[in-house]
Amino acid sequence: MSDRIPAILQNLRLPVISAPMFTVSYPELVKAQCKAGIVGSFPALNAREPELLDDWLQQMKEELADFQAENPHRTVGPIAVNQISHDSNARLERDVATCVKHQVPIIISSLRAPVKEIVDEVHAYGGIILHDVINLRHAMKALEAGVDGLILVAAGAGGHAGTLSPFALVGEVRKHFQGPVALSGSIAQGSSILAARAMGADFAYVGTRFIASKEANAVEDYKQCLVDSGASEIVYSNYFSGVHGNYLKESIRRSGLDPDQLPVADKSIMSFKDGRSKAKAWKDIWGAGQGVAVINDLPPVGDIVERMKAEYEETLAGLCNSG
Repeated sequence: MSDRIPAILQNLRLPVISAPMFTVSYPELVKAQCKAGIVGSFPALNAREPELLDDWLQQMKEELADFQAENPHRTVGPIAVNQISHDSNARLERDVATCVKHQVPIIISSLRAPVKEIVDEVHAYGGIILHDVINLRHAMKALEAGVDGLILVAAGAGGHAGTLSPFALVGEVRKHFQGPVALSGSIAQGSSILAARAMGADFAYVGTRFIASKEANAVEDYKQCLVDSGASEIVYSNYFSGVHGNYLKESIRRSGLDPDQLPVADKSIMSFKDGRSKAKAWKDIWGAGQGVAVINDLPPVGDIVERMKAEYEETLAGLCNSG
């Protein structure tokens, strides 16, 4: 990695940042991701009470430190915490203070660019902020706010996602920003991670593949549905939370709705007052990206990362030998 990449993001086992997923990314999953040598992440609001966030961070830090001490030659990835900048998120200030207390190395901000006070607090202890965006306008606002890097959420990503082609989105952003960039959207294999880097991103932002893992906090029906579904079984709608996202059609059918005839929702229904959007979009309606097309099993996170690394290296070697 070049000097433009912050030290905390250098020397990962694989250039992967896990996506923080509502109700899914709990400590067991995050720790497994970090132990596998990638960035492990979770939304602060997954900790149902503010005090629980403090407990989670302390416990994760201690376990990962012990693991590193016992395995000095292993790469242990850093923890990232997702903070949602929305008027209805009454916990934001307190949750940020908890992250500052624990000096969380990476903050992932969402929806709106973080305010200057948050940026300054994180930078004061050496942390960095990555902000997720779906277009150039959002990217420029985030950069003006002082974030350190961007997560480009392209078409096909799970959960709240954009509609732009990854080629277009990365190319357009790179005209204005040469700092750290992660790309999200249907990345579930090592070859796709390499493709993201080839088109100009520094990291792959991977979510759906890790829902289909042993450690994910998801019911077995959800996990199995990922294995059984193809890309055509993903629907893009704002009906459930007020913001457009990608969801598994099967979960929508189980709720008694027609996934092909969903109404358009008013954006104002989005709320994080109780730690999630008003609709049960992350409990009964299952988020997933089009990367389900290549998910065929439910292994432990460590096995997923090892497989991705092998695919990444094999693809790279094949390209180098083909010329």
